[in-house]
Amino acid sequence: MENKTIKELAIELTVELTFICDNIKGRSIFTKQILRSCSSIGANSHEAKYAQSKADFVHKMEIALKECYETEYWLEILFKVNAINESAYKELNNKCGTIRRKLIASITTAKGK
Repeated sequence: MENKTIKELAIELTVELTFICDNIKGRSIFTKQILRSCSSIGANSHEAKYAQSKADFVHKMEIALKECYETEYWLEILFKVNAINESAYKELNNKCGTIRRKLIASITTAKGK
């Protein structure tokens, strides 16, 4: 998993969460929020590839990072309301953590140059 790009990881996470959320009944307020935040990770990191400047790149990657943090929040909510089991929660949270670390590394590198 570590050799994949942020975009690849974000797409995988979004697809997986889409399938999971499709099967969660009665929690649409949470599932809509997590799908928005999760899909925004990949969209913003992908858009950053064509940033107009280094500052624009950093800004888009920072938005992706915020969306990653938000996705982790909604995952915890889904777990605590028993919409997903502990195993799914841990796996998805770990995937978010991997994406978050990669985003932080990209932002740090871009700011350092």
